[in-house]
Amino acid sequence: MTRSLHLVDVFTDRPCAGNQLAVVTGAKGLTSRQMQAFAREMNFSETTFVMAERPSGGGWPVRIFTPAEEVPFAGHPTLGTAHVIRHALLGGRVERVTLLLEAGPIPVVYEREGKRELYWMRQNAPTFGKRLSRRELAPVLGLAPADLDAQPIEEVSTGLPFLVVPVRTKKALERIRVNRELLLKLVAGLDAKAVLAFAKGAKGSGHDLTARVFVDYYGIPEDPATGSANGCLAAWLVQHRWLGDDAIDVRVEQGMSIGRPSVLHLKAMRTSRRIEVRVGGGVVDVARGTLLASRLG
Repeated sequence: MTRSLHLVDVFTDRPCAGNQLAVVTGAKGLTSRQMQAFAREMNFSETTFVMAERPSGGGWPVRIFTPAEEVPFAGHPTLGTAHVIRHALLGGRVERVTLLLEAGPIPVVYEREGKRELYWMRQNAPTFGKRLSRRELAPVLGLAPADLDAQPIEEVSTGLPFLVVPVRTKKALERIRVNRELLLKLVAGLDAKAVLAFAKGAKGSGHDLTARVFVDYYGIPEDPATGSANGCLAAWLVQHRWLGDDAIDVRVEQGMSIGRPSVLHLKAMRTSRRIEVRVGGGVVDVARGTLLASRLG
């Protein structure tokens, strides 16, 4: 049996930038072990599997695997998979695709602004968890406590928990060298298994912040573009009014330090009931082929 394989780059407008994603369509019948084995073979941050040939129950059932394990939600796989479904399975005829993930249904909306094409996902309402001190975090990142901002270092989740770490300067952010042993020891006692560190300033014109995301727990030392983590960042920025407002509309650079420049669009606002979070970015096709399922064992 063969399945279609699609390679795309997410949070970019050109190939060989952003975050790589492998999407397998027609994945019904594959076992969890087979999907995990193929995700390990691809060795991208994530690989996704579209588990049905048509939507049912309000959306498309999708499973997401890192090289190490399955995860309930991830940002760039959500946008990239919606792009593949929209073009490869629906002929580009719709502007909204809903993915049914373990974390719940996530709607993705396609928008075209002049020459720019963006996919936007509305993430789950954020939850805020444990806070850590600068003295606890600084050695993990290879920094001094004074390099970290005085605002809370805090667990945040919009479907997948991250530890959000504000850094005082972009230069300090660039100096981060993660101590993997300390990081894995730290996250063993947290819901969040990955760290997003960020600072003001960016290289590109019109960009506001720079972020770095470290996910050794999931088998990826540093991720080039992380929609789930940046959704948590958007919620954190509003929760603590870090930019001085209850609403934000910013662009975040990520992946520069590892040669995969990425741009993530973040919008969030506080309403009377909750903080609403949207994350957007471009998706480009790179390659297409087939997955030989019988070879997976």
